[in-house]
Parts: sequence; structure tokens; C-alpha cells
Amino acid sequence: MGLVQDGEAARLAAFEAHRSHLWGVAYRITGTRADADDALQEAWLRWQRADPGVVEDVRAYLTTTVSRICYDALTSARARRESYVGEWLPEPVVREPGPEDRATMDESVSLALLAVLERLSAAERVAFVLHDVFAVPFDEIARVLGRSDEAVRQLASRARGRVREYAPRRSGDRVAHRKAVAAFTAAAVTGDLRGLVAVLDPDVVWRADGGGVVGAALVPVVGARRVTMLVRGVIERWYAGMTSELAEVNGAPGVVVRNADGTVDSVLAFTVADGRITEVLHVRNPAKLAGV
Repeated sequence: MGLVQDGEAARLAAFEAHRSHLWGVAYRITGTRADADDALQEAWLRWQRADPGVVEDVRAYLTTTVSRICYDALTSARARRESYVGEWLPEPVVREPGPEDRATMDESVSLALLAVLERLSAAERVAFVLHDVFAVPFDEIARVLGRSDEAVRQLASRARGRVREYAPRRSGDRVAHRKAVAAFTAAAVTGDLRGLVAVLDPDVVWRADGGGVVGAALVPVVGARRVTMLVRGVIERWYAGMTSELAEVNGAPGVVVRNADGTVDSVLAFTVADGRITEVLHVRNPAKLAGV
């Protein structure tokens, strides 16, 4: 019995050692916290049934397992997302910034990039995430997708091209990013329309996700003045006691809007280039805010 218990403890320890990495893979592929959590649970069940003696690289084995699960989940989710009311945006991850977050931003987990990945096929997304973000070799990705190495290379190349085409302009300057977000928030709350226009790129894009449950723009709003008018309308509809606060949204400074009772009304993620905001992602669907 002791040997069995020791074996189970070792199996659990091996899985837990890679949990953060596996969740990061799952979240980037699926775009939702719930699907990422489900994928890890299923991966754990499969790991319990596996023979550790034949696994040469635990991290690679578990990454392949979780990626297959997410690939299947994403394929089945595409039909649901095509009938979604308005634009489908990824589920935001909001937390307090740690010391390392104050100096860096992780583009691979930004809400903007995850939204762009929605334009890819499920296979393209898996190939891009595994190869370009996590440096998984093409032969291992081929086993996940059930395709040849060359086919996977082509998938990753097409995905890379589409990401370059559709990703909003951005710079990696965290200080400038935070400054722009703070200026946006101050101008919006005080009704300073001139200040709001000044911090927005002339071609800024506002994308919103209400899921058909709460009010939100159903199509992208483009241009600084149109976005300014939209923001003014949003602020005018605020209830007494609503507040906004800077927060860490998917690895970059963003904003959380709360109702008077403390519940989350919405989360805003921003893309910034040359000191101006080039894209705002406004997540209002309550189902996507439960984890905030």
C-alpha cells in the first residue's frame, strides 16, 4: 500500500509541477477559463491512467495531452461561437500585478491577440500557440493534430500571417500603456471629451461583448470621435455608485468597472501604440466575468 501511495503522490507532484504551464497552453488555445480548467481536469484523469514508466518527458507528454483535449473542445465550440450574439471576445483574466508584471507585458496572453486568434481555424490556432508561443517542435504538434510535419508548418505559417494582418498596432512600453489607460479613464469619468479624443488613435477600434445578455455594441466602432461618443453614452448610463479601477487584465494595465454593490459590470482591455490607444476590448457578458 505504501508503494502505491508513494506512486500516486509522485504522479500528482509531476502533474502539479507543470500545472501553470498547462493552464497557459489551454487558455491560449480555448480563450476561456472554464474550458482551460476542464482541459486540465481531463488531462489529470488521463495522466492517472498513463504508465509513467514509458513517459520520457512528462512536460511534453502533458502538453500534448492538454493540447489534444483543447483542440477537440475548440472544434466543437466554433459552431456555438458562430451563432453568438454580437462579437465573441475571450474571457479576461484579472489579477493584482506582481513585481515582474510591473515591468513587462506578455503579448501572447493579451486579450487583443486572443481575439485575433478567433479568426484562425482550430488547427491553425493550435499550431500557432504551440509553436510560436511555447516553442513546441512541429513533429509533436503533428501528433496533436494528426497531420504531417509539413502540413503543421503550413498551418503555423498561415496563422502567423493572419496574426500580423489583423493584430492592432501596439508597442511594448508598459509605462506608456499604463499612462494612456489612466488618461482614458480620467477623461471618460470626468466627461473630458477633448482629453478622451487626445488619448485615442484616430483609427481606434472599440469591440464589445455582451453576449446578447447585456447592452454592448454589436459591431466594432471605428474612429476616435465615434468611440468618444460611445464612451460618453456609456458613462451617462452609469448608475449611482459605479466605479472604475485600474487592474491587471491579461498581463497589461486595464480597467474593471464595478457596480455600487461591488459586482463587476465590465472589464476593458487596451492596446496602445505611440502613447495612444489603438483598440479597446469591452467585455460585459456576465458569464465571462464570474472569475473576476
